Amino acid sequence: MSLRTTALALGSALVATAAAGLAMVGPGTAAAATTACTVDYTTNDWGSGFTANVKINNLGTTAVNGWTLTYAYTGNQTLSGTGWNGTWSQSDKNVTVTNPAWATGIGAGQSVTAGANFSYSGTNAAPTSFALNGVACTGTGPTPSGSASASASASPSASASASASPSPSSSASPSSSSSPTGSTGAPALHVSGTSLVNESGTAVTLHGVNRSGTEFMCVQGYGFFDGPVDAAAIAAIKSWHANAVRVPLNEDCWIGTSNVKPEYAGANYRSAIKGWVDALRNAGLTPIVEMHWSRGQYTGNSSGCADVNATCQKPMPGANAVPFWSSVADTFKDTDQVVFDLFNEPYPDRSESSTTQGWLCWRDGGSACPGIPYQVSGFQTLVDTVRATGAKNVIMLGGLAYSNDLGQWLTYKPTDPTGNLAAAWHVYNFNTCSSTSCFDSALAPVAAKVPLVAGEIGENTCSHGFIDQVMAWLDARKLGYLGWTWNTWDCSSGPSLISNYDGTATNFGAGLRDHFRAIG
Repeated sequence: MSLRTTALALGSALVATAAAGLAMVGPGTAAAATTACTVDYTTNDWGSGFTANVKINNLGTTAVNGWTLTYAYTGNQTLSGTGWNGTWSQSDKNVTVTNPAWATGIGAGQSVTAGANFSYSGTNAAPTSFALNGVACTGTGPTPSGSASASASASPSASASASASPSPSSSASPSSSSSPTGSTGAPALHVSGTSLVNESGTAVTLHGVNRSGTEFMCVQGYGFFDGPVDAAAIAAIKSWHANAVRVPLNEDCWIGTSNVKPEYAGANYRSAIKGWVDALRNAGLTPIVEMHWSRGQYTGNSSGCADVNATCQKPMPGANAVPFWSSVADTFKDTDQVVFDLFNEPYPDRSESSTTQGWLCWRDGGSACPGIPYQVSGFQTLVDTVRATGAKNVIMLGGLAYSNDLGQWLTYKPTDPTGNLAAAWHVYNFNTCSSTSCFDSALAPVAAKVPLVAGEIGENTCSHGFIDQVMAWLDARKLGYLGWTWNTWDCSSGPSLISNYDGTATNFGAGLRDHFRAIG
């Protein structure tokens, strides 16, 4: 399910690179620190503005606990928005970035990346020096900082400088620190029988929310996110006792096709998504990344739009789904904390002559989809594409009828050499399969063979009587579910869980929130 247009621009990119060395130190230990690091400063420039990324690489053998990075521009570069992966601020030409609340440290041999958008006119010269916690160096040891942007004290909280770092606040954005798989945050998952399990083999039941926006904001030219994705936003989701967040993706934006504004496409979009996904997993929330809007012109039965571009829900993934999933899988293949949901809501049953032909199209694509005019990538092809990258991440597959029909899912289940396939199911009060009798006959047999996750549950009544029944049925079988959607939309026009990003629930959302808190 997907709706809406809202204007909020955040960004990220990685194009031109400049490196500078500095000393990595913890608060209060600058004078004695000998740990070395480098900073990679990279930009993507579109003439009147640019995205800046700073990657701090800890080259030493000790961790840094609490960091503040400072640097200065020589031109009129001006911070736009709040940035991400850290708390960004600017005073005159001096820029300060402070660690986010959920990722205060940089382990030995590890790195963190923070980014922000800036506007400018004239020249856009890169900064020539950086300081960490008030100390700058060449990567081999600390020296007193000569940078105008250096903090006056080794301790971020003690600085009297105008560019001193604030403490982590609600404007902090997602961290992209690369903690080892399974070491912190969300569990590394794999399939064992009918359950998703963590590294120790303990079953994990996913209870979470969908976070819409990343599928439509970019292609509509507004930015990356619909609403904040900062520390406070993550804390609000966790306050509901959620442990998972589904992240819808746009195929055109990820690949970087010409119909998307360059500042929101390609490397910029991929970097923003990776930062958000890393922030979620570092905070202990399982990210489920999924292809929501995809490319391919379809004007047949139940068409969502006549556009060839990825501007609405299409009946099946197209030819670009192969390079899309190859890139997405390659990006997250070393992070088993991330789950892949290959396509939001297939509906080849509407395009083909029979339900059986719909399932053949679903699995095989190509000539098995005569009712779809573009080249279809079936789910066997996409599973093979993901596994060809070396990714062993859990894969979720929705069925027909917008993922509401799992009746023949087991019959047409793709082969997977890793055995890490799960069924995805969507249910709303207006769906065909929306009664417990249908759940018993169509879902229970699938859940008896493979893990089943209800990737979207909701109702259009702005109440929660229907999802109460759904959650009770799923709870009895220890099956996971995620509510649609964590966005502040009008609840009377669709399932919206919140009225404020601080976690204030709508009447519909209160049902999900209270249930999560009761069981968690």
